[in-house]
Amino acid sequence: MTATPDLAASRLASPDLLRSVFRRHAAGVAVITARGAAGPVGFTATSLASVSAEPPLLSFGISTGSSSWPAVSTATHVGVHILGEHQRELAGTFARSGADRFGAPTAWREGPEGVPLLDDVSAWLVCRVVTRVPAGDHRIVLAEVAVGDPTGPGRPLVYHQGRFNALRD
Repeated sequence: MTATPDLAASRLASPDLLRSVFRRHAAGVAVITARGAAGPVGFTATSLASVSAEPPLLSFGISTGSSSWPAVSTATHVGVHILGEHQRELAGTFARSGADRFGAPTAWREGPEGVPLLDDVSAWLVCRVVTRVPAGDHRIVLAEVAVGDPTGPGRPLVYHQGRFNALRD
């Protein structure tokens, strides 16, 4: 029999517990981009979620300590890129603090609304930011889909147990 924690206790769980549990949750990998005052910014996100079909809305979380937050905090539009299993290195680049995310070998172009669009992704969207909701040390960004392309190559990249993985049949 497994011991059950005392749920009546009024203390919060540790951040380590949340991280440990979510390491077991497989999630798709996306890169969020925005135009910043000093150039393009972007970060790897596994918190991407579809919110509504009518109107088409999505959400993602971003830490207020992220180097991308200043640009995302004022951006009117963001790019959402669904990565393919062939893009583990790209996912790592956008996840790494201090990396030159838009330097070689990253291939990208300016898209609608000036949003940086990554090349060779499985799918991309340009979205209009609707609101940013405070959530602890993060903000949840709610954005309305404006335009996109779902026809890119490859199978999805997945994040699980602290690593980027390909799906297995």
